[in-house]
Amino acid sequence: MKKTLRVELLSHTPDAEDVIFAAFRQCYASGFVMDTIVNQRRAGTITPEERDRFLQDVLRTGHESPMEHVSFTFAIEGISRVCSHQLVRHRLASYSQQSQRYCVEEKELDYVLPPSIGRIEEAKEIYEAFMKHAGETYARLRELLQSSGCHRESSNEDARFVLPNAVETKLVATFNARSLLNFFQLRCCARAQWEIRALANRMCQLVKNISPTLFQWAGPKCEKMGICFESSKFSCGRKPLYQRPDENG
Repeated sequence: MKKTLRVELLSHTPDAEDVIFAAFRQCYASGFVMDTIVNQRRAGTITPEERDRFLQDVLRTGHESPMEHVSFTFAIEGISRVCSHQLVRHRLASYSQQSQRYCVEEKELDYVLPPSIGRIEEAKEIYEAFMKHAGETYARLRELLQSSGCHRESSNEDARFVLPNAVETKLVATFNARSLLNFFQLRCCARAQWEIRALANRMCQLVKNISPTLFQWAGPKCEKMGICFESSKFSCGRKPLYQRPDENG
């Protein structure tokens, strides 16, 4: 069965801007931040507008380590194993992914259909026929393994070797804000693979709704920097290319 992307923001650090504001200010305050900045913020002597202006000014400098004190947790479904394999390469995050050993029981597989294939009727037919065959093969292998004495988990874990990358998966992922910014810089880029780009864009919109100040510049690196760091061969052309020293002689 064809699946579509769904992303929900499960939880996030309450008052994330206040937490990061306090962490930033502690870096430059001689006293204990709880006795000064935090209490001033709670008393209203520092307004949200003042806090946000401070955060914007410091974030422009590239000082991002205090953003690691807040986190965002997402529930994700309708992505392929192709996408999840790219996602988990972002190592400063935590993942809990659906197990194929326990969760794939049916011969009718849930899968992701690439739009480029879906637009060509013959290609779509070939793709869907293969997915049907893969599901039937997986189910038959499970039956044979179980009839030979393997228990359910063992038959699943060995039969799953024939499952294609297109098979749908679900997971929960937690990022700190700094890791999220890096993730968005890389995966919202036009050069990113279409599926993880769609996932990153959906996640980016969710956190912008919650913490617009922190994620004001979230997205492709070129949108914040104004230049593209790809080579001329790979650039999408929306921004001028970064001129490396060796290119200028």
